[in-house]
Amino acid sequence: MFYVKKPEMVNKTFRLPEDLVNQLSAVAQQQGVSMNNLVAQCCAYALAHLAEQPEKEATEK
Repeated sequence: MFYVKKPEMVNKTFRLPEDLVNQLSAVAQQQGVSMNNLVAQCCAYALAHLAEQPEKEATEK
């Protein structure tokens, strides 16, 4: 049987540079998706491909 999935969404406010917002808006329009959808996909992709960073030295000088 088919079930429509509706993920729980949370409202958050982020401040982004104007040029980035303009780029995101243009891509969202070109791809026919909402900016919310595009930003969520970009964040998920970035997190999935985040390079592991070495732990900070226990003693920093």
